[in-house]
Amino acid sequence: MILSGDPPRSRVLAVLLVVIVATLALVPLLFPGAKAMNVATKICIFAALVASYDLLLGYTGSVSFAHTMFYGIGSYSIAIALYSMGPNWAAVATGVAAGLPLAMLLALAIGLFSLRVAAIFFAMITLAVASAFQVLASQLSWLTGGEDGRSFQLPELLRPGTVLIPKSVLGFDFNGRTLTYYLVFAGCVAMILALLRVVNSPFGRVLQAIRENRFRAEALGFRTVFHLTYANCLAAVVAASAGMLNALWLRYAGPDTSLSFSIMLDILLMVVIGGMGTMYGAIVGAAIFILAQNYLQALMNVASEAAASAGLPLLPGLLHPDRWLLWLGLLFIASVYFFPTGIVGRLRAGALK
Repeated sequence: MILSGDPPRSRVLAVLLVVIVATLALVPLLFPGAKAMNVATKICIFAALVASYDLLLGYTGSVSFAHTMFYGIGSYSIAIALYSMGPNWAAVATGVAAGLPLAMLLALAIGLFSLRVAAIFFAMITLAVASAFQVLASQLSWLTGGEDGRSFQLPELLRPGTVLIPKSVLGFDFNGRTLTYYLVFAGCVAMILALLRVVNSPFGRVLQAIRENRFRAEALGFRTVFHLTYANCLAAVVAASAGMLNALWLRYAGPDTSLSFSIMLDILLMVVIGGMGTMYGAIVGAAIFILAQNYLQALMNVASEAAASAGLPLLPGLLHPDRWLLWLGLLFIASVYFFPTGIVGRLRAGALK
């Protein structure tokens, strides 16, 4: 409830959130290795990205398919600036100064021209704009690198070879890569806390009123288009910021990592799994989804080998690692069926009984 006055309202949820955040904060110490750091960074970035989308879907009821466009704008702004100006902090500042206003202006234009119409038309307009932007990013190869994207170097302080605190002091090398991780972690925590404060402010209450009954909110004198457009701009700025952090971590920006429609589908799944209109659901949904993406196949391999050694029929084939996507899909179907309000919604409802 830091800054927002909105506690988890469930002991189980509070413990779960503490475990997730504490584990993410201690990943370099607890889980040394590149894969663990990559997974933890992805959880942080997607938690902020999903929270920004929850501001739209969960608190206003607006279905947008342009969220990956704003995410891509942030990634490409950092990549292009560092590629063109070289690995220095002035380039990072230039990327931030160019990317955030661009994302906000595009969100403003989309909001003013499409939020006056019915929800389905807003969704279709955002889908068309996002598709056009993806094609444009692929075609402008002189600027974006086309399908190959842009690779770049980071400032010296953030490079893996820069040792800031030796292993003999902390038990692990606190190098530029670790500093980049904590930069991502701190940035994502700050964005989620800021969004929590927004949705628990009077402005956030108006958004929820619009979600429940837009005509009644208009009758009460609220300028619904203004509030919806403002929410769209806030969500776009946070999404672009998450894209910038992702580009800094990957040292690369390209269509597959920044603009792919599969990213949009992943965001939707994380919002639904965690719980729409909660913000805390973004953290839980991102953690569960990304851990399943990265470790379910390995767990299935262990289970398949154990079933084979025990001589059990059918199970070794059903649990074969090549079928991990099938089981991932079944797990998500089961989560939606048993938790229609998301994991956070279910935990909060259980706490009230």
